[in-house]
Amino acid sequence: MAWSSAPLWLLVLLAIAQWESSVGASSHSMKYFYTSISDPSQGQQPHFVAVGYVDDQVFVHYDSHSRRMKPQVSWMEKVGKEDPQYWDRETHIHRASEETFRGGLETLRRRYNQSEGLHTWQNIYGCELQRDGSKRGFYQFGYEGRTFITFDKETPTWVAPVPQAQITQRKWDADPGNNQGRKTYLEEICIEWLEKYLSYGKETLLRTETPKVTVSSRTEVEDGMEMHICRVDGFYPREIDASWRRDGEVWLEETFHGSVAPNADGTYHYWLSIRIDPKERSRYRCHVEHDGLQEPLDLELKEPTNSKSNLGLIIGCVVAALVLVCVIAGIVVFFKKRQDDYKAAPTSDKGSSSSDQGSNQKV
Repeated sequence: MAWSSAPLWLLVLLAIAQWESSVGASSHSMKYFYTSISDPSQGQQPHFVAVGYVDDQVFVHYDSHSRRMKPQVSWMEKVGKEDPQYWDRETHIHRASEETFRGGLETLRRRYNQSEGLHTWQNIYGCELQRDGSKRGFYQFGYEGRTFITFDKETPTWVAPVPQAQITQRKWDADPGNNQGRKTYLEEICIEWLEKYLSYGKETLLRTETPKVTVSSRTEVEDGMEMHICRVDGFYPREIDASWRRDGEVWLEETFHGSVAPNADGTYHYWLSIRIDPKERSRYRCHVEHDGLQEPLDLELKEPTNSKSNLGLIIGCVVAALVLVCVIAGIVVFFKKRQDDYKAAPTSDKGSSSSDQGSNQKV
């Protein structure tokens, strides 16, 4: 594979960067990404990495080199002060996960009748607290970058989309107590810890930065059509609604757009463009809605100041983004399928840990 020579830590970050969040405005989430790799040629690279995210911010990290769960943001120091055993407890959980994932890779390699070499075993799980107060939880495993098994929201039981996962499905469903405990973690314990982390990091995670919106325009030399580019910069949180409107209605024809991308200061930027007939310029607006705005913003289009076209730049950005997606597609495919709302469940004794010890089940 083209990505086999890249550092595992970089692959994990790229996977997370490409994973599109489906949560609404002002929602918050906590999620963990586990990646285990079995390629002996990886040399000094860690064969296991666990990354914890609150919203879009890495807050904890563990890998098979350090073998310690470590804070990645300053506000996590408050956790250790309030709970002196927190870091030892989280380290113990992830050391166990590391060993379980190592064994899982070998089990799955034999189950798929594969030779030794590059193989990956991954897990994503977490919870979301949405603006309207609703809660969601999700749990999913992937092998070789594809969905292997997922946790069902209703039963609770496991769903095996591939034949090789049916053995695991029967094994895990044979322990309904563990399934119920996992459901409890997603619905209650995970949400409790998310709210706790949001209180610790409120200066960063609950802040609001107002977007700066500008529109630039160019005339196409070839046919006289106009290219208008709406740039939105410096906003936080990440969720934003930006679109082209014609006569007040969303307009998608002859449009391009980028992905919401981070700035060095922790804010985000985004762009969208449209190609129109100059005679209809007055009908179009760049429409932006964000928590940092008191009311939606509509910017009118102006007559271009020169004849240089920006179409090449826009297409170049789109092509570059597509190349990046293709490079890591094998890793991120199974991240995209999200789980629906879960029903309430009894409290368990896992409340002392923010990560789920259920990840240590053997395949």
